[in-house]
Amino acid sequence: MNIHPRPFDHADAVKLNDQVQLEYAARYGDEGDVTPLDASMFEPPNGLYLLAYDAQGYPVATGGWRSQEQNDEGYSDGDAELKRMFVIPEGRGNGLARRILAALEADARAAGRSRMVLETGDKQPEAIALYTSSGYAPCEKFGHYRKYESSRCFAKPLR
Repeated sequence: MNIHPRPFDHADAVKLNDQVQLEYAARYGDEGDVTPLDASMFEPPNGLYLLAYDAQGYPVATGGWRSQEQNDEGYSDGDAELKRMFVIPEGRGNGLARRILAALEADARAAGRSRMVLETGDKQPEAIALYTSSGYAPCEKFGHYRKYESSRCFAKPLR
């Protein structure tokens, strides 16, 4: 697998984002994740978006982080928020999400971010298992879905 930085609005990123949205909709019975996002949020040095490709050049996984500062949605100064972690079903179980997560953490750390935060949901046990096994701990809820019962928020110090 080859992992490359790409813009959030790159055609391959859009393709996988559409797939993850369908998965969110199926799991939660809604329209998917409606957190407002745009490509500028993932531009270095204030963020990064990664795409993983298989040996044939097919996009199989994504993940990104964006800078956050203290605000009324519960973020803290120095936060890096993990977004759109996704591996297509055929690519799961090969450690790809863990590789992308490690690369995003390293990049956010190098950019001076002090904490990686993420929001997931109670119907994504695989994601929760990945994050907790990678050193993330439950934290106070933040972000777009902070008032939803199904929301689960996690954080990990980067320093």
